[in-house]
Amino acid sequence: MKKTFSFLALAFIFLSSSCKENIETPQEAPSSENAVDLSIGQEGVQDDVSNPNIVQVASGSKDHTTLVAAVKAADLVTSLSNAGPFTVFAPTNAAFEKLPAGTVEGLLKPEKKSDLENILGYHTYVGNLKTEYMQDGQEYDMVYGGKVKITKQGEKTFVNGSEVVATIETSNGLIHVIGDVLLPK
Repeated sequence: MKKTFSFLALAFIFLSSSCKENIETPQEAPSSENAVDLSIGQEGVQDDVSNPNIVQVASGSKDHTTLVAAVKAADLVTSLSNAGPFTVFAPTNAAFEKLPAGTVEGLLKPEKKSDLENILGYHTYVGNLKTEYMQDGQEYDMVYGGKVKITKQGEKTFVNGSEVVATIETSNGLIHVIGDVLLPK
């Protein structure tokens, strides 16, 4: 019994001293190469396992480079990278080309940021709007005010007269690809 007690006492002392050494050992500071940039928002999260979000999907599309440039100019990347869910009616580059000459360039200027936010907000709905649940004549309130009107012609769905040509599910909502820029009224 005395040997058992002595053994336990030695084991306790040994374990206590090793724990104490580990606690007192300073942690290595992260090198500048491995430092985390805390100024990056949700859009900076690198995740190769989860489905991409709205901004990541749009950024990977050669047909939406103008839209992505507009989202960046309006400082909406973080907002559209957050959890959502959001539904974005995403005009293609060709849709922006239909606007009068100089319109896009003008809207991308810093002094037009508010106008650009309003236009992009008119393309964004908070929630999931699946085309199969949209009904002819329905209207939806968009993020920056104004309503869009849904029309149906057979299996085709239109928003303010612009056909939804494709729908892409993302981790934080839906992208409905459209061929026109929706302008708030």
